Amino acid sequence: MSLKKVLLITYHWPPMGGGGVQRWLKMSKYLRSYGWDPVIFTVSDAEISIYDESLMKEIPEGIETIKTPIWEPFGVYKKITGKNKDEKVQPGLLNEGEGKEWINNLALWVRGNVFIPDAKRFWIKPASKALIAYLGENKVDAIVSTGPPHTTHMIALNAKRKTNIPWLADFRDPWTFVDYYDKLKLSPYADKMHHKLEKKVLNTADKTVTVTWSWAEEFNSRNFDKKVEVITNGYDPADFEKSGQITLDETFTLTHIGSMNADRNPKVLWPVLKQMSDENPDFARRLKIKLIGPVDNSIFKSIEENGLSKNLEHIKNLPHDEVIPHLQSSPVLLLPLNDTPNISGVVPGKLFEYMGAQRPILCIGKTDGDAARIIQGANAGDVIDFNESEKLKNVVETMFGSFESGKLEVESTDYRKYGRDKLAGEIAEALNSITA
Repeated sequence: MSLKKVLLITYHWPPMGGGGVQRWLKMSKYLRSYGWDPVIFTVSDAEISIYDESLMKEIPEGIETIKTPIWEPFGVYKKITGKNKDEKVQPGLLNEGEGKEWINNLALWVRGNVFIPDAKRFWIKPASKALIAYLGENKVDAIVSTGPPHTTHMIALNAKRKTNIPWLADFRDPWTFVDYYDKLKLSPYADKMHHKLEKKVLNTADKTVTVTWSWAEEFNSRNFDKKVEVITNGYDPADFEKSGQITLDETFTLTHIGSMNADRNPKVLWPVLKQMSDENPDFARRLKIKLIGPVDNSIFKSIEENGLSKNLEHIKNLPHDEVIPHLQSSPVLLLPLNDTPNISGVVPGKLFEYMGAQRPILCIGKTDGDAARIIQGANAGDVIDFNESEKLKNVVETMFGSFESGKLEVESTDYRKYGRDKLAGEIAEALNSITA
């Protein structure tokens, strides 16, 4: 069977690490099984905040990769915020140091009002030129752009106008209703421009998909020309098969992986853990809070204020293949959601890896949001509202009791539908529909 070609425009690609890489690295791994051969169009010299050499082994053998240069304004950002020129800039609104508030506010204003649609915008012109030249000499059956950064969609828009190749736009996060959009301090003009570009992308793409149902509903409520559909994130079964049998921690470990910004600070949790530690010396002795990845300074402050610093283990960064055993060995996997107005559609990619690890999930967030829908539908753990301290204490006490008796397990159901191998089939169906 001859494979059709799909060209993927992505900023995030190994050796970059972090959550932005996983969706399409894994999709690319499985798409050939469904009749599609990926071609990767990415950057050659990006500012890499998280470097993960282990992901290079995940790139499908023989995959064609086109890399074009990008200029990023991080040097300017570092000068504004007083960072060292060699210091890595974390994605999202995450502050790892103290910093002056007015400086951070200025940086946010520049981010939202000058860099439209985002700080990668200087890639649009050279990348569009290089891509259109490539497409003039090479047959491609479909194009996929995945954002953020939404710069990728602008490049795809330019290519679509020149070539009319079928185009699938993939939104891993929303654009004008992303949870931090109101923090960008946008002028009326900048807000108008963001909405205008978003509309152009969604009205021009042959199909648009996003990762949660609430986000699809929000997109569709805005009356774009085509309906936005859902293809969720997932986990790669092969990651967990490779790691084999893992022994459970002897400590009562609550593990969180990935970035934890200020909006994800589970403020209800720390006082509960403090109270339980004060009431039960054995709990205090056996408790461990393991945070793997970049963590906002405000979270360290909350932990310290509740006398839990002695229970904290912070691992700033780990290769993805080394993260998986930490998930499998942890008695409980912690999933605090963003405490923001647009919370219903927030489903962190780590949720699916938690499900793949088959350990109980402790989620603090909206109890009727999309993350809760997935956790409860798969019987994968407990979801507690942001302010339900009494319920949270009961759940943690029950978990600790089961842990002490060696019976803390989870029997998830129907979670295999979130396997990346199966989700690649849904992407292939979407591509087939626009190229029929």
